[in-house]
Amino acid sequence: MADDLKAIIRSVPGFPKPGIVFRDITTLLSKPEAFRHALDEFEAFFRRQGVNRIVAIDSRGFIFGGALADRLQVAFVPVRKKGKLPYTTIGAEYALEYGTDCLEMHIDGVQKGDRVAIIDDLLATGGTLEASCRLVEQLGGQVVAIAVLIELTFLNGRKKLAGYDILSLIDYDTE
Repeated sequence: MADDLKAIIRSVPGFPKPGIVFRDITTLLSKPEAFRHALDEFEAFFRRQGVNRIVAIDSRGFIFGGALADRLQVAFVPVRKKGKLPYTTIGAEYALEYGTDCLEMHIDGVQKGDRVAIIDDLLATGGTLEASCRLVEQLGGQVVAIAVLIELTFLNGRKKLAGYDILSLIDYDTE
């Protein structure tokens, strides 16, 4: 089914800048059977890990995270760009191609001992996922699973996430 899902993803050359091929998941989201299949795979993976919190990364991770939290009947915790959450937060910086950025989570988003799954649409260089793991661990949670719809394996993002259990449904080994 991974090849079927991959065939549904739209590739947009030159977005957001020349030399980049953007993997557009809206084509998958518009097909209920494909979206449901992706959610089924994520749900089974997270269920095996016994998670009690889903941490989802802004913004496309929210699409999967909310649905999975509902299916698993666990808490949903958003991770957002700096300044977007209204309550007291903790932050984690991560490297960009030129400079850094920061992700934040509410200080009460994760409790000590929580078994946390992190979800996003894409694993590229691993920076946002690694920063999200640091946020969870800083609050005393244990990251027991990471899942993404798409992994750009040629960018070697898994190296930053060594030691974590990772599921990716679709892999691209070249741009």
